[in-house]
Amino acid sequence: MNTVLLGVGSNIDRHKHIAIGLSLLEHEFGILGASSAWESDALGFDGPPFINLAVEVEVPMEVGELARFLRQLEYRLGRPRDATRFSSRTLDIDILDFAGLCGCVDGIALPRAEILDNAYVLAPLSELAPQRLHPATQQTYSALWDAHRARMQPVQRVDFAAAEWVLPFRR
Repeated sequence: MNTVLLGVGSNIDRHKHIAIGLSLLEHEFGILGASSAWESDALGFDGPPFINLAVEVEVPMEVGELARFLRQLEYRLGRPRDATRFSSRTLDIDILDFAGLCGCVDGIALPRAEILDNAYVLAPLSELAPQRLHPATQQTYSALWDAHRARMQPVQRVDFAAAEWVLPFRR
């Protein structure tokens, strides 16, 4: 089994799609932990605000297999197969940290670069796994978040309709 940190987000019918995505992840893998939900503006394009959170799962698969599985979940929930990088999403699930691996594995860059660049990824990750070390920098996610706040991109915790569902899976 591999311990994986995932980023889950949506800006289209956000509560519904995230709740369904979390339910499908829980059904497939179980969920070891989940952050609060965080809201942020769309970056790189004009669109509705996103809700993002981080979850921790144990998976019995390798990186490429997990990436294909997650993409199929996104497609099942309405993500267009030809979606561009900077566009609205019904559901977006990204592998942030796969068992501490660094480098390109099965065509996936690990850890995900957005961890260091975007508050909407780092804030929930630092809440979920504050003392875990970023595989490349060897700094804790908490320390990275403290340093990132100086470049603050606006993010805020939000009430989430599926919070009752998510809470039982927190450690």
